[in-house]
Amino acid sequence: MEFNTISMIGLGYIGLPTAAVFASRRKKMIGVDIDQRAVDIINQGKIHIIEPELDMVVHAAVKEGYLRATTQPEPADAFMVAVPTPFHTDENGQNHKADLRYIQSACEAIAKVLVPGNLVVLESTSPVGTTEQMATWLAVARPDLTFPQTHGEASDIRIAHCPERVLPGHVVRELVENDRVIGGMTPKCAEVACALYKIIVEGECLPTTARTAEMAKLTENSFRDVNIAFANELSTIAHELEINIWDLISLANRHPRVNILSPGAGVGGHCIAVDPWFIVAACPAQARLIRTAREVNDHKPEWVLDRVGQALEELHRSQPGATRRDLTVACLGVAFKPDIDDLRESPALGITQKVAELGCIVQVVEPNIESLPKGLQSDNVSLASLDEALAQADIICVLVKHKSFIQKAESVKEKSVVIDAVGLLA
Repeated sequence: MEFNTISMIGLGYIGLPTAAVFASRRKKMIGVDIDQRAVDIINQGKIHIIEPELDMVVHAAVKEGYLRATTQPEPADAFMVAVPTPFHTDENGQNHKADLRYIQSACEAIAKVLVPGNLVVLESTSPVGTTEQMATWLAVARPDLTFPQTHGEASDIRIAHCPERVLPGHVVRELVENDRVIGGMTPKCAEVACALYKIIVEGECLPTTARTAEMAKLTENSFRDVNIAFANELSTIAHELEINIWDLISLANRHPRVNILSPGAGVGGHCIAVDPWFIVAACPAQARLIRTAREVNDHKPEWVLDRVGQALEELHRSQPGATRRDLTVACLGVAFKPDIDDLRESPALGITQKVAELGCIVQVVEPNIESLPKGLQSDNVSLASLDEALAQADIICVLVKHKSFIQKAESVKEKSVVIDAVGLLA
């Protein structure tokens, strides 16, 4: 089938770049988002997120009339759903379950404009079975249409899952270059979805079942999480044994079959910090290693915070007359990874919030944001430049390895108390 008009539901870190790249191929793109501010910014040919190259692609797409944003779905040939899939926990912070409300809301919104022959693709990373659940929600909303779960290859509506697998900071390029796993609820659904993605994808489009596609994305991120957990656990062991972790990893990686990742302040973002829990929730008895890796990475921010607390106590011992408000801690970075503005599930942000609760003055050094997020708006917290922090802070806590920090690493190294969680000074 032909895809002349495509709708993207959700214009965030994945939805907007995807819509823009399709628009750059001269496809009419209708972007839908509940955030009126984001819609207005996009319709001005601007972007509301930080992503290299994206501003130019969006500007050209809007100017040429191929991309338009709105708050309400409109008829299209294909609908792509890229909305958040966070998790929620019980009162003890356990039993992580996926929150699928945003997908359900998206289904209810697009169901009104579906017509026979439409394709609906779920891009949101989701637990196994979510694509089938999406099809059920759509069927309930539109009993006049047929869907794959009841009519197989003869259905009016095609349903598929194609999880994004891009690296923030390289999204525009990787949307085009990376292979895509495309899982259809039927072989025909996969075939039609592959045809959609081949409009922009130069890599391979790999057809499979919807459940396998869902599990593939969860597996990719769980693999990364397990490997990061090894590095993070090793860093705590090395600290206990008074060994330089960065030297240790560098030496160990000289082995031809060893490639230990770099430890950090924890694991953040909308994928690696979330997706493994979907596997654990589905198969708790079997997912023992995946659960342990998640717990190791979730604990790393507490370990970093303990080191900040110890450093403050040492300063109090050397300055017995000083109160907590007399001491300043500069937290370098609150994004979940270098050189982006994305704060979702950021361990650096969580650490900084907890440091502020210790009662000291906190300087937040984050070059990719213009104002403090809601969780850091306190009378003892301020947004500062790196130069201000280096001149005023008693303790420097490096939480993200931004390029601008690397450029001044020698100046950071000169400070007497530096807690380097990311190897800036290695």
